[in-house]
Amino acid sequence: MKEKIEKTKVEKVIDEHIRPMLKADGGDIKLIEVKEDIIKVQLTGACGSCPMSQLTLRQGVERVLKEYIPEIKSVVGV
Repeated sequence: MKEKIEKTKVEKVIDEHIRPMLKADGGDIKLIEVKEDIIKVQLTGACGSCPMSQLTLRQGVERVLKEYIPEIKSVVGV
């Protein structure tokens, strides 16, 4: 049986490792949902309208989350 990913654990990684990186570029991130091993987030501010947002989502957000929480299968932008 798969271990449930705790929303608080995801929020902690976002707050400590992802949000500062995004805020430095005028953006932010909102955790929308943790459903089994899929994480749904929304990039906001400058990151929400940036043409590079999908790259940020994959190479930044998803990579960092998986580094700290290997059980995560994917991160989806909404």
